[in-house]
Amino acid sequence: MTRIPPQTLAERLADGLLSFPVTHFDDNLAFDEARYREHLAWQASFGVAGLFAAGGTGEGFSLTAAEVDTVVRTAVSEVGDTLPVVAPATGGTVLAVAQARSAQEAGAAGILLLPPYLTEASQAGLIAHVGAVCRATDLGVIVYSRANAVLEDVTVAELADRHPNLIGLKDGVGDIERMTRTYAKVGDRLIYVGGLPTAETFALPLLQLGVSTYSSALYNFLPEFALRFYETVRAQDRVAVYEMLNDFVIPYLDIRDRARGYAVSIIKAGLTAVGRDGGRVRPPLTDLTDQDRADLSALIDKVRP
Repeated sequence: MTRIPPQTLAERLADGLLSFPVTHFDDNLAFDEARYREHLAWQASFGVAGLFAAGGTGEGFSLTAAEVDTVVRTAVSEVGDTLPVVAPATGGTVLAVAQARSAQEAGAAGILLLPPYLTEASQAGLIAHVGAVCRATDLGVIVYSRANAVLEDVTVAELADRHPNLIGLKDGVGDIERMTRTYAKVGDRLIYVGGLPTAETFALPLLQLGVSTYSSALYNFLPEFALRFYETVRAQDRVAVYEMLNDFVIPYLDIRDRARGYAVSIIKAGLTAVGRDGGRVRPPLTDLTDQDRADLSALIDKVRP
């Protein structure tokens, strides 16, 4: 597997929609490699810019470290020759460093650094955490700013200055002032990825803040719709964007918001609704009720090609 230089990876990811595939489990909730490979091949056939394995939509938080490594290696094996595969680094600093090194060994193209598990951290602590991961790998690193690891503009600027292989910031907060300050200070030194749940909802306004792409969970089961939506956002066609928001995205959000944790469950249910068997989610998530599944299927039927 030819390694992609960090700057080349940044350029590729910044100019296209990003796929965050689900992780398939069998009836015993063990990793189902065959179904996962089939899903990745299908995902890769529509022209996204990159694939993020074992991320939030992929239930990375429910996987063991060994399973994360297996999922990443499976993704690299299946689609790594055609798409850059970005692997997660999670948990505390020691674990995140180990996962970054394993991902590089596995042939991944980059790292998505998620917030450290459970504990709070100062900005100085986050600088040390992100820096340790950046130094542990030659791969391009995208840091996910959310939850207990929200990065301030001066923190992002310092990290960008110190670590050439830090290539991006994924925003999971949606704070307009913070993003404006960050882009004003850092500019195009980094790429900016929208990372709020159901990112399509925020894609148009965030584009004005320098967020050129986003993680699309909808792409899992409605790839044509997701790509069309992304292209419409990039064209800044407000009328068409709001038509699609009203026709599908907002009613979809209404179903998603019926229960906590549905942001992932609804994606697997959507796959099943289009005939591709998304399967079940692992606890502590819960699957959609029969009524919610029926409502989702009816909504999907309105927009499927």
